[in-house]
Amino acid sequence: MPLPKLLCDSLELPVLGSPLFIVSGVDLVIAQCKAGIIGSFPALNARPVDKLDEWLTRIDNELGEYKALNPGRKVAPYAVNQICHVSNDRLMKDMETCVKHKVPIIITSLRPPAEIVEAAHSYGGVVFHDVINVKHARKAAEQGVDGLILVCAGAGGHAGTLSPFALVREVKQWFGGTILLSGAISDGYGVAGALALGADLAYMGTRFIATQEANADNAYKQALIDHAAHDIVYSNLFTGVHGNYLGPSIAAAGLDPGNLPVADKTKMNFGSGGNMKSRAWRDIWGSGQGIGQIADAPPVADLVARLKREFNDARESFVQRACA
Repeated sequence: MPLPKLLCDSLELPVLGSPLFIVSGVDLVIAQCKAGIIGSFPALNARPVDKLDEWLTRIDNELGEYKALNPGRKVAPYAVNQICHVSNDRLMKDMETCVKHKVPIIITSLRPPAEIVEAAHSYGGVVFHDVINVKHARKAAEQGVDGLILVCAGAGGHAGTLSPFALVREVKQWFGGTILLSGAISDGYGVAGALALGADLAYMGTRFIATQEANADNAYKQALIDHAAHDIVYSNLFTGVHGNYLGPSIAAAGLDPGNLPVADKTKMNFGSGGNMKSRAWRDIWGSGQGIGQIADAPPVADLVARLKREFNDARESFVQRACA
């Protein structure tokens, strides 16, 4: 499946920086787009609700100015994530603001509502929906989404348990839209692997938390540098939906990472841990299993340049091995 027109000749690297609750702000998104990868943020990060219009205005203006001053550079479009759940009482208001700004890409989570797809398509935008299994993927496709984000085992935050080798190959049998792959991708070799498997774009989140522009506590960034895959805990305690979290942050909240209770799914709260003192994302940190490759927290531009070198090295190495 070719990429949507708006992505043709606008990417330095086939990567979408995934929307990170609290962490993804205007500075991170702009830096990612200027570096040539798609930047994104959850609409709910812009608080209060009127802040979203300010954020989108700034992104539009700064990227527009950068393009005008750098006509030879590839500047990627940006995306806004909409949480489609009954608890999100600002969903349609936020979508009205996105339509006003003609946001290039809308990322939908939890439910793929047809009205969001229709709104985005009204001005030429595209909709990518994240899923963890084939059942959810088929429901999203029925709603007319343009792409599916396959959130596989090892992804940070709300993640599935399926291997990408299973999910990508099965979905490609029947879905003709854009496929994005998420799950422990932290370097350019992982990006190349995602494309070799059949994805059109890699979906990377955790690696961009450890960057200068990310709106994350320095202790959070350092924890990603200091720990590895064995420190990741998969639990539904904090939001009602299973996700991957950094074990040491769970311990710091006074809980035993190795003995967590199961949450009541009927009391899902996507911004907090219910009556728990520590809140998910702010105090209990989401993290994918790919943190073993994180050794620093550079500016986004430097990181993307490194990812591009690794991506090209991976492709060249593959060709050399194939010809040996």
